[in-house]
Amino acid sequence: MPELIQIMIVEDESIVAADLAEELEADGYGIAGIADNYEEALQLFTDRRVDVLLMDINIRGNKDGITTAAELMKVKRVPLIYLTAFTDPVTIERVKYTHPSAFLIKPCHLESLRIAIDLALHNFAEARLAGMEKELPPTEVTPEDKQLDKTIFFQLGDYFFVKQNFKFIKFGLPEIVFAETDSNYAVLHTRTQKFIVRLSLAALVERINYPQFVRIHRSYAVNLNEIDYFDEELVKIGSRTFPLGRNYRQGFIDKFNPR
Repeated sequence: MPELIQIMIVEDESIVAADLAEELEADGYGIAGIADNYEEALQLFTDRRVDVLLMDINIRGNKDGITTAAELMKVKRVPLIYLTAFTDPVTIERVKYTHPSAFLIKPCHLESLRIAIDLALHNFAEARLAGMEKELPPTEVTPEDKQLDKTIFFQLGDYFFVKQNFKFIKFGLPEIVFAETDSNYAVLHTRTQKFIVRLSLAALVERINYPQFVRIHRSYAVNLNEIDYFDEELVKIGSRTFPLGRNYRQGFIDKFNPR
């Protein structure tokens, strides 16, 4: 039996949230949880599997639904659907920078919500398969979020240039320390900076094509020159310890030339 699509609801009116959850469950969806404020939403979103986020804009606490959605999208990327009565120009302008999959106005019929959920999941999956995401995560919910652009990087000899907020930042390949997966991204750590790259870890290692940059785990790749020590299960770099995955162990060992 296939797993149910898990929907998380952030809504300040408990009766509305309960009714919505009941309707969705009757329609064949799972409910990952219900929250009415940022703190609860963050806890649920972090601890549970969430496939779709339904977000009201007027919620309890100091952070409204737009700011809350922006913060949650930094944790992991899922289709975001606003379900709200707020349609003023300022709100709509702020919403744009969280890149929602849909914006539905209350009161909303279940059929409209079902269509929005199905389309959001379809488009999200298509974007991932194409190697790009349509819902870009904002750093702040302000017009300055326009600066958040797709990461572009290119190599020139032993140097890489990574595009971050319209600037191409240069670093030498030997400066790479390690990279790790972060949801649908790879996070590349150098000695002085880190870059979020919209590629899988495998694609990042392939694109960089630096012999000393080696995959050691499904979630990690490291620069061999930065390693302090390793054993059959762990690799140590500075204060960080990384697991040495069984499937990557032999390839890792083969990079060395034992005498």
